[in-house]
Amino acid sequence: MLNAERRSRELLLASEQETDLLVVGGGITGVGVALDAASRGLSVVLIEAEDLAFGTSRFSSKLVHGGLRYLATGDVATARESAHERHLLMTRIAPHLIRPMAQLLPFSPAVTLTQRAMGAAGFAVGDLLRLRVGTPRAVLPAPRPITAATALRMVPGLDPRRLRGAMLAADGQLVDDARLVVAVARTAAMHGARILTRVRARELRRRGASVEDVRTGERFELRAKAVVNATGVWAGQLDDAIRMRPSRGTHIILDASALGDPTAALTLPHPGSISRFVFALPQQLGRVVVGLTDEDAPGPVPSVAAPTEGEIRFLLDTLNRGLRTPIRRDQVRGAYAGLRPLVDTDAATTADISRRHLVNVSEGGFVNVLGGKLTTYRRMAEDAVDRAVTLAGLPAGPCRTASLPLIGAVAAPTNPARTLDWRFGAEAGRVLARARCADPAEPIAEGIDVRRAEVEFAVRAEGALTVDDVLDRRTRIGLVDDDRRRAQDEVASLVAETLADSS
Repeated sequence: MLNAERRSRELLLASEQETDLLVVGGGITGVGVALDAASRGLSVVLIEAEDLAFGTSRFSSKLVHGGLRYLATGDVATARESAHERHLLMTRIAPHLIRPMAQLLPFSPAVTLTQRAMGAAGFAVGDLLRLRVGTPRAVLPAPRPITAATALRMVPGLDPRRLRGAMLAADGQLVDDARLVVAVARTAAMHGARILTRVRARELRRRGASVEDVRTGERFELRAKAVVNATGVWAGQLDDAIRMRPSRGTHIILDASALGDPTAALTLPHPGSISRFVFALPQQLGRVVVGLTDEDAPGPVPSVAAPTEGEIRFLLDTLNRGLRTPIRRDQVRGAYAGLRPLVDTDAATTADISRRHLVNVSEGGFVNVLGGKLTTYRRMAEDAVDRAVTLAGLPAGPCRTASLPLIGAVAAPTNPARTLDWRFGAEAGRVLARARCADPAEPIAEGIDVRRAEVEFAVRAEGALTVDDVLDRRTRIGLVDDDRRRAQDEVASLVAETLADSS
């Protein structure tokens, strides 16, 4: 149970006691490191300057993917690693947060013959990787050709003119990337890790860090036998030797009805490319997310990246090539951008930079874990902890996370049609049963499928301290400005009520 009271208590203990491992960064990599280390029996403190999943980790396409793009560029090792980690996530670690997602590549004028052939070949090779890592067909069905009529039933917005069927494959889809981060953090806390948000690292050293409590402005020292820098695109601010080259990935948000309420992800190659795609991905709350771009993002790293109009237009133009009725700019309900934490390799473009992660030891003696992607967070964390254990001679057991279920994990949601089950898994009943607010099962606002009890649970158990934490990172209501305005007052009232009741 992560909450304000636990944070205050554990912040005091962390300032007084030396810990085995200090983790800096509360994105998916950082919380993964915290869970790996804590489950090996190490004492762990994690600090995050803002909130869990504040940076890149909440701005993904919400895919747990087998690396189709990496196959297209010949990076078989990365594709194999992705397929293996996807297998672990979907079958053991977080089956309650990930579902099979149908992926549809249309055989239409929007896709050239070469792109069709390469896409179909990529799906087939991806299925061989699925077979090699042992993912059952019941979890990820095999790719297969489908008729134009079937394709139109799955994506009614497709342009039927000269549609010659489609290739259908399957991949993994997260119900929410930020929710995965919170689940990993809470599981780490269950194993004894101290998860401290709103604590900013000012300087890292081999045996600790100078930090600041963002809420009070107090500065103090944290002592640790080893330190891991898992701050993603901000890693260079704590280690001058790191050369990051952030890449901006932009998505737009549409009403699902604009595409006829699709049941599969429409997959369209970038014009002239066989390895880059635009996906229209059905999401929770009646939305479709369309992404993504891969653009250089030089200069100072912003707190939150902003999409550009050019990127929004590119996504619309690429998507509209395959649709019966083009989507207008005024139909875009929201947009977001995340910065990929890529390590600079002097490649011509960020699209050419490998997504393999890198673990090294800085001149200051702390461990950096860099690059990578959401799907492979667990392996990144394992490698980082291995390096820290060796560096500091820590008395750690073997890595356990390949078979360690996250909190709430169940083989499949009790009621797949009920989004509460997909968001909370085995905890869905607890969210409602333990709520103290009035009308816990009622929506937070008309037309928004988030219950009042979920807001209370976010504060009592998931570490939310502010209204923005709930809107932007526990429920994702904030992705659409109109939804945010409709829900904000009620969320603010519930957050204040819950914090007061917990103090």
